[in-house]
Amino acid sequence: MSAANRNAQIIQGGMGVAVSNWRLARAVASEGQIGVISGTGIDSVLVRRLQDGDPEGAVRRAMAAFPFPDIVKEALKRYFLPEGRQPGTTYKRSPMPSATGNRIQQGLTILGSYVEVFLAKEGHSGQVGINLLTKVQLPNLAALYGSMLAGVDYVLMGAGIPREVPGALDRLAQHLPASFRLDITELPGVTRDGPAPTTDLIPHDFGSEGQPDLKRPAFLPIVASHSLASMLQKKANGSIEGFVVEGPTAGGHNAPPRGAKVFDDEGQPVYGERDIVDLEKMVDLGLPFWLAGAYGSPEALRRARAHGAAGVQVGTLFAYCEESGLEPSIKDKVLEQVIGGTVSVRTDPRASPTGFPFKVVSLPGSTSEEDVYRARKRVCDLGYLREVYRKDDGGIGYRCASEPIADYMAKGGEAAETAGRKCLCNALMVNIGLGQIQKDGSAEAPLLTSGDDLPAIERLIRPGRSWYSARDVLDYLLDTTPIAAPKGEVVGQGA
Repeated sequence: MSAANRNAQIIQGGMGVAVSNWRLARAVASEGQIGVISGTGIDSVLVRRLQDGDPEGAVRRAMAAFPFPDIVKEALKRYFLPEGRQPGTTYKRSPMPSATGNRIQQGLTILGSYVEVFLAKEGHSGQVGINLLTKVQLPNLAALYGSMLAGVDYVLMGAGIPREVPGALDRLAQHLPASFRLDITELPGVTRDGPAPTTDLIPHDFGSEGQPDLKRPAFLPIVASHSLASMLQKKANGSIEGFVVEGPTAGGHNAPPRGAKVFDDEGQPVYGERDIVDLEKMVDLGLPFWLAGAYGSPEALRRARAHGAAGVQVGTLFAYCEESGLEPSIKDKVLEQVIGGTVSVRTDPRASPTGFPFKVVSLPGSTSEEDVYRARKRVCDLGYLREVYRKDDGGIGYRCASEPIADYMAKGGEAAETAGRKCLCNALMVNIGLGQIQKDGSAEAPLLTSGDDLPAIERLIRPGRSWYSARDVLDYLLDTTPIAAPKGEVVGQGA
């Protein structure tokens, strides 16, 4: 069983979808720190790369090493276009995740996460992790298994309470069936009979019989409180090797404030004293932990270590480096705003259909703009953030507060829940250059997320150039290369 590497001071954030791609994770891991790939939506990333022709051949090189050749053959037959997809045409989709009868989607997720980890680990002996959202239950077992087939070293999971993940890792390491109990929304007047349904993965269904046991990766839950960390250490169904402690200034999904809901003049949730993690109690747990959320500076790293942390997790600084998966034109627009001092990040309590607050970068042409958001025709065709609900007949159904309003209401949802909800699934695919052209000819728009310390990127941009590398980020954080001082201090949890 793997133990957490207490010597790694930097964990590169697992930003999805595929912003934390294999190139970024490999660049960080090659330098002796922990590189992380995002496993969210990895089946869609795989099939869209294949439809774009896989021009460098990296995806097919990794697929050639995959231990279950039937899955590879089927994926190539269904999705690979040697000349690439014609401009303006619609991507063929991976099947939407579901609780049962979804072998094709599970197989593509296993293969996609394998490919990403394989490529991230290629050519060096460093350590690579995979980041997943607990809230995205349905594809997670397949993503975990595929990453383990490729020898992943760490699993990081937040946006929920991942109590069942350690036990699943134990079983998947032996190619044994694993299950997660489904979180189900119970509609008024609908009664439940029998045990709670599960989502399951049976490795032998994909050809694992006779395969040697796998390395069990170290598990690092992402938590927002010392009480949650303590509970997981005591009540999880297997071992935990450490924690990432994330504050509300981090990008992506944030934990909601504890206590009564209070909003500032811009409609952002207000965090208070109850949301501050007691680091002395984290030290008392006896496991290594890394601090996240505006810890992207050498000063913040030193303070974190002085408080007993093994180091820090940093996402935003890596998100805009040369190796990240962000589409270059989007990257350039944000860097221009950073240099010009106009960049802005808002914590939007409504954007995510999950109900978690979500950090949004104000970016022209993205659904951060009200007119772009309202002009988009609602569609739910990827389905990673759908909730599972109990239907009138006792069966289970799937719904999303970002889907067409009439559809959501027909499934027992309230119209008020749809207000301001944005389609993160499609927008995040646009962010990495894999955006969908819908059947009516409309192109999906991006929606970018970053932490509150986005302006700190200016520290990394040297005179005479408008880009920087993952190595520059590490040199800066570890204080090995002098970087010009910023125009002003960045204020945040870790600053």
